[in-house]
Amino acid sequence: MFTVPAFADRSYSFPPEKTALLLIDMQRDFIENAEANGESSAVQAIVPALRDLLQASRSAGLSIAHTREGHVPDLSDLNAVKRERSREAGAEIGAQGALGRYLIRGEYGHDFIDDLRPEKGEWIIDKPGFGAFYATDLDLRLRAKGITHLIIGGVTTQCCVQSTLREAVDRGYRCLTLADGCATFDMALHDATMATIQSEGHLFGWIATCADVADALRGG
Repeated sequence: MFTVPAFADRSYSFPPEKTALLLIDMQRDFIENAEANGESSAVQAIVPALRDLLQASRSAGLSIAHTREGHVPDLSDLNAVKRERSREAGAEIGAQGALGRYLIRGEYGHDFIDDLRPEKGEWIIDKPGFGAFYATDLDLRLRAKGITHLIIGGVTTQCCVQSTLREAVDRGYRCLTLADGCATFDMALHDATMATIQSEGHLFGWIATCADVADALRGG
């Protein structure tokens, strides 16, 4: 059993054999497109901490899952509302860009950044929605391995990370969110999400830093 100091003078204990590290959407379409648009400082900043935690998690024997948001090339799994909103936001799903068609499975941009590529045996969860449990087999995989605890990081904090966290809490998982292991392009939204997690008596679980989790995994 590992124990990590968490925010608000709390602690988070987790058995490694029943814990999964869940990295949300660390894809080129989000990280490298943001860099090209001059919006990348916050999302780029979490990469070294996540890389270090990923290495520690592998050494400690945690289960590891990597998610990718994206859609099949004919867009048959993309609902009209999501497509309209992506167009209004100026990042239309399926549009051609420098990294290929945006958020389309099989395109260069849809794949993971080099620093956080999955290793053999780690799960890749391709999801058509914001939450990692929607229209995927993630819950089945976790329950088949007896996973009860999730450590969650990735992008963006207020969208896919928070959506996944809420889905996980509703399914009864004990969740820790990585304060410096998730980010968004407007850090006011990140801060608001951290406050929401801690609201109403820590309704959505625990918050800790990547370094504290990595240190615990390494016996520090």
